[in-house]
Amino acid sequence: MSGGRLDFEHFWAHELDQHAAALDGVRRMLAPEFRRLVECAVRAIRGGGKLLFFGNGGSAGDAQHLATELTVRYVRDRPAIAAVALTTDSSALTAIGNDLGFEQLFARQIEALGRPGDLALGITTSGRSPNVVKGLERAKALGLVAAALTGGDGGAVKRIADPCLVVPATAAARIQEMHILLGQMLCGALERELGLVAD
Repeated sequence: MSGGRLDFEHFWAHELDQHAAALDGVRRMLAPEFRRLVECAVRAIRGGGKLLFFGNGGSAGDAQHLATELTVRYVRDRPAIAAVALTTDSSALTAIGNDLGFEQLFARQIEALGRPGDLALGITTSGRSPNVVKGLERAKALGLVAAALTGGDGGAVKRIADPCLVVPATAAARIQEMHILLGQMLCGALERELGLVAD
């Protein structure tokens, strides 16, 4: 195995500079779309609905993380907020993948669990994950709010999701870092907007 030693100082500065640039882009560009996402989520919960989170790999982890923050608590104890991650039921995931195809992984669950007025939030760094795209298409067709966290040029989800928060970065790691930040900000904003936690 060949390769050079890590230039630690360069690596350290480069990673943090990329992170700072992504954060600066989010700060400058995404406030209006984030506000719309919060408004849609508040409307869904106040209307007796729920939030459905989904994505692949690290984005699946984010989906589970955010659904847990809402159903349990974010900062302080308060009433539960209805949220589900469509990435956790191994029986459903393997049956759908085997019987219907991996591309139907989220669309089928949205068909079963989603109701008009719910909010479906697809998370994909590229915006091109076929199962996330199909999930958002099915959500929209069924009368759910189809929203997304993505990055780069927004990919295919940009034409489907509304609201759609496109992180202005190209490195997957930096996009994922902004996704979990935005997701946790959504949790905090929801708690306050719903009157469950005081500032």
